[in-house]
Amino acid sequence: MTLTIKKCTHDDLAMLQEISYETFNETFKHQNSPENMNAYLEKAFNLNQLEKELANSSSQFYFVYVNSEVAGYLKVNTNEAQSEEMGDESLEIERIYIRNKFQKHGLGKFLFNKAMEIAMERNKKKIWLGVWEKNENAIAFYKKMGFVQSGAHSFYMGDEEQIDFIMIKTLL
Repeated sequence: MTLTIKKCTHDDLAMLQEISYETFNETFKHQNSPENMNAYLEKAFNLNQLEKELANSSSQFYFVYVNSEVAGYLKVNTNEAQSEEMGDESLEIERIYIRNKFQKHGLGKFLFNKAMEIAMERNKKKIWLGVWEKNENAIAFYKKMGFVQSGAHSFYMGDEEQIDFIMIKTLL
């Protein structure tokens, strides 16, 4: 299995949308109503929204390939692109999305390590993320990677308010 990583560009917009819909739906459809899932998918992953995010110089997307197939992606944010006010010394991991058929092969850790590399290159003092309180696999993964819960915030899935845990890892 050959793993490669590539920074996404505007040319990757259609694939970014496809993999966003697929991975989010695979992960969360069983725990949310179809109406709320559809509302969220259309709001968060429509082409205009993704194009805006891709154009923001404080956000970066990276595809991970297994052999030559896109298996998932990483999205990181700095500065004003962060979804919470965490300051200039922070980098947010907004998304690590892996297609189901590629899960449990170390790709999450591979993308996490890419986020760490970016944070170190930019002299960030901490990495943080929000993770749904019911996403036990992700919470366990992030704890294993050295994150600790530091708070929580509201996240809306359609019209349903849900809670995301805020988790932080301090860098040395």
